[in-house]
Amino acid sequence: MTWITTLDDLHAHYGQPAEAATIKVTPHLIPAYRAWIDRSRFCILTTVGPEGTDGSPRGDEGPVVTVLDPQTLALPDWYGNNRIDSLRNIVRDGRVSLMFLIPGANNALRVNGSARLTADPDLRGRFDRDGKQPRTVIVIRIAEVYSQCARALIRSALWTSGDQSAGLPSVGDMLREISEGRIDGQVYDADWPGRAAQTMW
Repeated sequence: MTWITTLDDLHAHYGQPAEAATIKVTPHLIPAYRAWIDRSRFCILTTVGPEGTDGSPRGDEGPVVTVLDPQTLALPDWYGNNRIDSLRNIVRDGRVSLMFLIPGANNALRVNGSARLTADPDLRGRFDRDGKQPRTVIVIRIAEVYSQCARALIRSALWTSGDQSAGLPSVGDMLREISEGRIDGQVYDADWPGRAAQTMW
């Protein structure tokens, strides 16, 4: 196998991008981009740190992020598994990317920028949900934002191919396999919905 190891080699395999692929990049939210973010309840947060990269799904009942101003987003860190891989990365290396998805829409919206972490009471209070607040909030400064073309979602038929989850291994199955049976996967799977309902926010 021959590897592509230089930019010249790489560029030789691809043509120039069309004008639309380059002018779509803005350093702040335009109204159309904000409309997308305001409708998106799910995004993937990508961070980078000394151990490598991390991709973390983030979701909420309403907008997954709050727009503080045209160049600043706030992402609450709701209850999770306490691994805090993304948060550790942000504290050590603020580079982040976000990909926003909306069910039924074949385009995506991408944000690249830098993030900082805060436990500011006033900002956490903006996300109060029946007396529960995120322990921290990720504040993202936008460097660039742009739409992602629809080809990947069209090729994968992500929104139109129906439920394909039948027969997939459960998390309990995975844990049983990893632990060589020490963790009872059936018990884990049976207990998880109740635990999640108590710790969603």
